[in-house]
Amino acid sequence: MLSREGRTTAGDLARRLEVSERTVLRDLEVLSGSGVPVYAVRGPGGGFQLLEGYSPTLPTETCLRPASRRGGTSRMTVRITSEGRRVAAVLGYLQPLRIRPAAGEDPDHGWVTATCRMRSVSSMAVEVLALGPHVEVMAPPELRAHLTTLVRRTARLYR
Repeated sequence: MLSREGRTTAGDLARRLEVSERTVLRDLEVLSGSGVPVYAVRGPGGGFQLLEGYSPTLPTETCLRPASRRGGTSRMTVRITSEGRRVAAVLGYLQPLRIRPAAGEDPDHGWVTATCRMRSVSSMAVEVLALGPHVEVMAPPELRAHLTTLVRRTARLYR
């Protein structure tokens, strides 16, 4: 959100992420501690923002396959927890995430179904893996297959 929109108050972030201001402040502290140049501006019109010129980047790959379908932008479908939605919003992953509550799903507790724009199989795999156990990809099948390959390769490293 900070990279897309610039300076934003903790209160505004808390309202949009549906968490407390204290949670937002803790998350901003974690981002700062992990090397993201977030800083506070005091006074009227103040808030939190990223250092000018900073833009978060994902690892590049020479063979990124664009994910497309006939007639428009490709979308992916995931099941995601409320914690996963919060972390995805903080990191700017799986955005814009559109919740599609299915019968019997409670958006405030447990898992919900959602869709988001899919840029490429490789870049979306990075975002899904960053959310760990808080997200499950339902479609497209090629993303599920790519994630299976990456997870198996990682599991072999830690046997």
